[in-house]
Amino acid sequence: MTLLTAPLMAAALMQAPGPDLSWMAGYWLDCSGGREASETWSDSRAGLLVGHSVTVRNGRSSFEFARIAPLQDGVLAYVAQPGGAAPTPFRLIESGPQRAVFANPANDFPHRILYQRTGDVLTARIEGADDDETRSAEWSFNKAQLNARCPG
Repeated sequence: MTLLTAPLMAAALMQAPGPDLSWMAGYWLDCSGGREASETWSDSRAGLLVGHSVTVRNGRSSFEFARIAPLQDGVLAYVAQPGGAAPTPFRLIESGPQRAVFANPANDFPHRILYQRTGDVLTARIEGADDDETRSAEWSFNKAQLNARCPG
């Protein structure tokens, strides 16, 4: 490999086709269950989507940083940082039109993260076992204007 071809090969790998997750981009709002939860996802740029979520319940807030990007081995992953914690990768194990499933069986909870879009609704679900008890949580986000808030 010459010094000239190495950058060209690297550029080709950076633009290698992967699943199209552009359907996740936007601002999403869930006003159910006595909470206000929002997720914001960037559009895909060279295989990277960047997201964050904010949840407000009973006057308290929490947040998560996230990104979807190839890991060093090239596998696409959802990398979660709840509350700014250390990054935890969940590898993409399934994708289809407007659906993506990520998994990390070694994580305490969750083991799987699922996203699916139907029209202007983005459903997010986490699931797995915690202390041998199977549990899950789900959010049903509606597409909204940037920084929209729940009524009341």
